[in-house]
Amino acid sequence: MPLNDERPNSTSSGEDQGSDVESSSERCDSMTLNSDLECSRDSFTSDSSSKHCTPSCDPPKTLTLDEVMESARDLFNLSLSHEIVMNRNFHLEPNSLPQDSLLKVVRDNLHKAFWDILEAELNDDPPEYGQAIRLVEEIREILLSFLNPGANRMRTQIMEVLDMDLIRQQADNDAVDIQGLASYIITTMGKMCAPVRDEEIKKLRESTDNIVTLFKEIFRVLSLMRADMVNCTIENLRPVLQRQSVEYERAKFQSILDKTPSALDRTTSWIKSALEDLQSAIVPTEQTNGHGKGQPLVPGPFQVLNAAFIRILTWDYSKSPPPETWMTDEIRLQEIHWQLQQCQAVNEVLLIVYSTIGGPIQGLPSLSDRLKRMISVLLDGMHKPSSLEGVSAQICCELNKSLTERNYPALTPALQATLTGQICNITQKDNPIRTLVEDRVQQYFMALICDPKPQSKLEQIPAGLTAIKPELAIIGAKFISLVNYNKTVYGPFYADILRKLMFSNSPSVASPPQNTAQDSVTNN
Repeated sequence: MPLNDERPNSTSSGEDQGSDVESSSERCDSMTLNSDLECSRDSFTSDSSSKHCTPSCDPPKTLTLDEVMESARDLFNLSLSHEIVMNRNFHLEPNSLPQDSLLKVVRDNLHKAFWDILEAELNDDPPEYGQAIRLVEEIREILLSFLNPGANRMRTQIMEVLDMDLIRQQADNDAVDIQGLASYIITTMGKMCAPVRDEEIKKLRESTDNIVTLFKEIFRVLSLMRADMVNCTIENLRPVLQRQSVEYERAKFQSILDKTPSALDRTTSWIKSALEDLQSAIVPTEQTNGHGKGQPLVPGPFQVLNAAFIRILTWDYSKSPPPETWMTDEIRLQEIHWQLQQCQAVNEVLLIVYSTIGGPIQGLPSLSDRLKRMISVLLDGMHKPSSLEGVSAQICCELNKSLTERNYPALTPALQATLTGQICNITQKDNPIRTLVEDRVQQYFMALICDPKPQSKLEQIPAGLTAIKPELAIIGAKFISLVNYNKTVYGPFYADILRKLMFSNSPSVASPPQNTAQDSVTNN
């Protein structure tokens, strides 16, 4: 009877996430970024490249099933190792399917059929032990899988007591002691389990259920023990992976790229879009070359890469998946995207409220905090008109209460209607308040990306964003940690893409508008 499958699970509090960000950023600072990006810088202007530093350029080919399966394994290993490194709360637990799901119904029916057959065979006269022997044999293999390589004494004892040839001979003579075998299995489990499972083992020892129900419980506890063993292995591997994660992830991605040359198509398109946006914003130079013709400027490679990272911050996941080099961080990026949208909406609403009402509510931190908390709770449906109308109504109630408490007149119906209309209007992309907030948020993140020491700039919030300063600093730390690690792992691949996009026709390269743009790639 197979055990339940395990599935990844992670839980983290705000404090844990903050510590993860700090530890991840420290790892990025200590990794081999400088040497990797020296290779990247060389590859900008040189056609020579090594397999380790640049993606393969093989012509399209038909993949065999074995190659597809091997690529899938590489992708799984890459994703798993990345999750272990980036999320210290990552662990496995037995899979619990939704209560009303079809898969759970099918699985439960199959399990019920198995146990019903076992019970029917054991109740026969004489008993039939075929199903029970297969069950004991599977339990034996599970127990042996828990042993360390050097546990020869315990291995020998299990093989002797659960000798399947002997048990089959006893079954042929109707002399199998199933209860005795179950007792030995429970005792052995007690020697192997983690202390947290002692209570479960105690319940098994004291169980008065029939043998079929007892074996059901044995399998349930074995499932928990197997998850414990895997999680213990993860904890032991984490320090090793943290030291070697960059090389390992890069090698795995290169392996995927060797088998599927199209594995960088979305990444190339992402960088190309950032390049085209920058090119359209650059004014052609007034200088002329030797032939007297004006020569257009193009942005520098580090400027393009930084602009591409800003695009990731505002990626629309409903339209397309992220670039391949970001696939292992997709869930984290979506969480950052949602949090940032929430913060921006809160800030936009507060700006509208204070600009509309003015003096009577200025200089009241407690009111500002109450409005901020209330808006954050109500804005769980981001930029939906119905949600914003509800927010407006609650804001008007809170403002009227505050104004009357301080002997100011309540808001007039006309002013309330104006306030509601302005708040609901932030759903429009060309809304000036929304545009202002989004531009300044992007300026903030660009400054972090371009700075060689972004941690010192987290608290330097642009004007107009003071209301969300704490939240923005937390989001900024998370995002910069992901960007730094991503640059460290995939920098050589980005360098090769940029070289092909920017230097194929050898145009003039413009200096980045900020001196820190290039330094950010080599020092972060």
